Amino acid sequence: MGRQEVVVMVHGMGRTKLSMLWPGKVLERQGYRVVNWGYTSTRWTLPELGEKLADFLMGMEPDSAERVHFVGHSLGNILVRWVLMNRPDAIQNIGQLGRVVMLAPPNQGSMVADKYAGILGWLLVPIRDLRTAEDSTVRGLACDAVDCEVGIIAGKYDGKVTVEETQWTAAKAHVVVPAAHTMIMNRADVHELVVRFLRTGDF
Repeated sequence: MGRQEVVVMVHGMGRTKLSMLWPGKVLERQGYRVVNWGYTSTRWTLPELGEKLADFLMGMEPDSAERVHFVGHSLGNILVRWVLMNRPDAIQNIGQLGRVVMLAPPNQGSMVADKYAGILGWLLVPIRDLRTAEDSTVRGLACDAVDCEVGIIAGKYDGKVTVEETQWTAAKAHVVVPAAHTMIMNRADVHELVVRFLRTGDF
């Protein structure tokens, strides 16, 4: 059997890889090899978590994928962005970079993070990196084009990340669905959009 296209799933803050299980099963039925990365999302800063994702990718079998795609939720998308900007070698270790689908990404930071960073920063360490302030880690990530096609799926009723906060100038496509933040990855319409973007580069 030839090399498959791989999709790396990266869950959000306070969640586990179980939260990405359903969309992962959908992608497996579409013929992708799904790698669902689980990590402790509350103890480390965004750059530290980005390094952990890079280390995980470096630990995968070298040159084992035809293409490497990413599907992330919330904080998970920012970790993918960090790796794209700082550790592209970790992706190249596996295969050629494919496409990225972001579910409810706080690309511009989040006003909810602004509100709770001072109160919960000791418990949810990376929340401080997701503030909307110009000096926050997420706002400091490069905003120019990346060497892959990025599609963003935002939730109209998200409640944690506004539609405007999901925007990223490097994205090729952006769509809004009538979803809330926590369970956006479990919607059938989102599954269809994810598969369509991975296949075609558009929604």
